[in-house]
Amino acid sequence: MPTLNWIGKEAVVKHHKEVPFRLLEPVPERSCGDADSGNLIVQGDNLHALKALLPRYAGQVKCIYIDPPYNTGNEGWVYNDNVNSPEIRKWLGEVVGKEGETLDRHDRWLCMMYPRLVLLKQFLREDGAIFVSIDDNEVAALRLLMDEIFGATNFVACNVWQKRYSRENRGAIGDVHEYLVAYAKNPAKFQEVRNRVPIDEKQAAVYKNPNNDPRGRWRGIPMTAQGFRPNQMYEIETPTGKKVKPPEGRCWSTIESEFLKLKAEGRIYFGKSGSSQPSVIRYLSEVEGFVPWTWWPHDEVGHTDEAKKEIQSLFGTQTAFDTPKPTRLLQRVIQIATNPGDLVLDSFAGSGTTGHAVLKQNAEDGGHRRFILVEMDEKIAQNVTAERVKRVAQGHTNAKGQTVEGLGGGFQFCRLSAEPLFDADGQIRRDVTFAQLAEFVWFAETGTGFTGTADSPLLGIFEGRAIYLLYNGILKDRSVAGGNVLTGPVFDVLPKFAGPKVIYAAANRMGGRAAREGITFKQTPYALEV
Repeated sequence: MPTLNWIGKEAVVKHHKEVPFRLLEPVPERSCGDADSGNLIVQGDNLHALKALLPRYAGQVKCIYIDPPYNTGNEGWVYNDNVNSPEIRKWLGEVVGKEGETLDRHDRWLCMMYPRLVLLKQFLREDGAIFVSIDDNEVAALRLLMDEIFGATNFVACNVWQKRYSRENRGAIGDVHEYLVAYAKNPAKFQEVRNRVPIDEKQAAVYKNPNNDPRGRWRGIPMTAQGFRPNQMYEIETPTGKKVKPPEGRCWSTIESEFLKLKAEGRIYFGKSGSSQPSVIRYLSEVEGFVPWTWWPHDEVGHTDEAKKEIQSLFGTQTAFDTPKPTRLLQRVIQIATNPGDLVLDSFAGSGTTGHAVLKQNAEDGGHRRFILVEMDEKIAQNVTAERVKRVAQGHTNAKGQTVEGLGGGFQFCRLSAEPLFDADGQIRRDVTFAQLAEFVWFAETGTGFTGTADSPLLGIFEGRAIYLLYNGILKDRSVAGGNVLTGPVFDVLPKFAGPKVIYAAANRMGGRAAREGITFKQTPYALEV
């Protein structure tokens, strides 16, 4: 398989392992509504934020959508990853310019994207998918990068979004589209669970009811198929007595016994005259929607002008975003890739369109999807991302002075802790709680997000192993049942489990008894590798 090489690749391939784990620190005054809604907005560098989120959400995200810098030279983005490489460190703090201004601009973009995509892959459920917005500046490089990280066989589609509705005449050939590149963790499973695109009233207009059928609006689907199948080449007599056969090169779409059954049910239509070739009646109530196509026209999913007007309606100004995405575009992604209880992740949150789309889709289908948004810039995270989602959830007054009813929902706003979970000597922060440490311990042992309650030493059972956390001093609980004192009686109160046990502890003091009970001790982790 062809691979992509660039300046700094060797230095960033394992950079995600060097990124320290940090804690999420709630900011109640920036949160909105029910803090336990499951929705989360995180302010901080998305590489560090993803590393901090992994212990709780690894393997639990159904849909990832990201809108990274397109590397056009107009975004003013800066490479700031602290990679231990001289050739990369000279890039720190430098704004990436246009083609010809910054000669290694594509190398910088790839170095920025690689570790983030590696971490994002670990969030996906087995039936999950990731959608990446991009344009022609980096689509070729992105495809090769995604092939390397997600696997070329996991490519699903390169969807084309028509971003303009008016002609573009500034270039040699007008630029009117962008892409949404999609990969799945497991394409076969994704295809099994992906949804059809809902039918809208414009598309439903072809369904009519000229005969006042009590079953409602319908349309006739021609009853022919391409090819020649002997058992589908029979003669049919119309109500007027005319005998018809399939057109040349085609056959009927069903065998004769099935045709007779449909005819008896009143599901065959021979045209107004009663002498036309048969069509199968399909009722609008039976239409589940359409299989998604790679062509996403602006009249179905919105355009850039619509996106700008959405921002203006919410804030009365354009804010800092020249090219926000329309909510309908993100809603289409959510409609295809998620169901009502699923989790959506966007680590380049920007103006918060993904959160808006999740709340909108929930309001339309009664779902309770949850979102995680990550935005690096503090002012944007607070004043745009979070503020937009807050106004959409609780209601607001638009730029015309009209009251817009809220869609419902809320979110918890968090920042990344300044200090990592482990210090330079490998010691755990003194202010960490048992529950926080439990998440990291569980992830280190299983590679999955922790969904337990962390209200006992037994964190859970994974693939036939019971995983306990015994740590002295975290809960300030010195009782035998507290799980923090490593003495013999601790084992007498631990839940019994007829299988091998893994116990994370500060020290192994149990000697022979641990071996007799099939217990494997591990020191509380000093460094966790992903």
